[in-house]
Amino acid sequence: MSAPQITCALSGRIVREKQAVPCAVLRPSLLQFIRKKHPQIQDKDFIASDLLPGIKAAYVEDALNEEIGEITHLERDVIESLRQHEIISSSPAEHEDSRTRGERLSDRLAELGGSWSFIIGFASFLILWVFFNTMAWIAQPPDPYPFIFLNLMLSCIAAIQAPVIMMSQNRQSARDRQHAEEDYKINLKAELEIRHLHEKMDHLLQHHSQRLLEIQQIQTDLLRQLIQKGRD
Repeated sequence: MSAPQITCALSGRIVREKQAVPCAVLRPSLLQFIRKKHPQIQDKDFIASDLLPGIKAAYVEDALNEEIGEITHLERDVIESLRQHEIISSSPAEHEDSRTRGERLSDRLAELGGSWSFIIGFASFLILWVFFNTMAWIAQPPDPYPFIFLNLMLSCIAAIQAPVIMMSQNRQSARDRQHAEEDYKINLKAELEIRHLHEKMDHLLQHHSQRLLEIQQIQTDLLRQLIQKGRD
């Protein structure tokens, strides 16, 4: 036995009953948005399921336009993820793997230069350098006091270390900005989904209450009929 077929009220396509959604179960706000472009839609009509993601994305875009005004690329990414049912969040490892060799080297040098290991090691090197140039080779030290060659090395290290640290800080600022944008998109999508669930629950409760009232009315009518027959 073939499955029942239904005509989509929007596209006019003939689809199976399982591939269509009745307009009566849609959220009132979403159904009102659909009726702005398709006034002929009625509660008894059906809409193909594959059209709903695009309609919901257009509805979200229209709602965001009214609430926040101009939509940026962040909101458009959220809308596209709703349309494609994609996940916005990404693993931190994906951002780390995208670094170039120079960026990895600058991060490593900045990490090393800001550690106690570097401070202790470099302090030990300075003490040894001063010792060997004052005590070990008294006759002809390679870098006698006031240690001009040592000052030259320190100046070169500082000149190289400063831009490396700035490169790493700039990358950290870019990562923080990217993480903040991802957090915003995740929070926005979660807020939209929660709002959708609240509206859906309210609609289901209202529909359920109407069905209960109808059942109660039918039971009351049957009880009246039984009482009337008993009197007759």
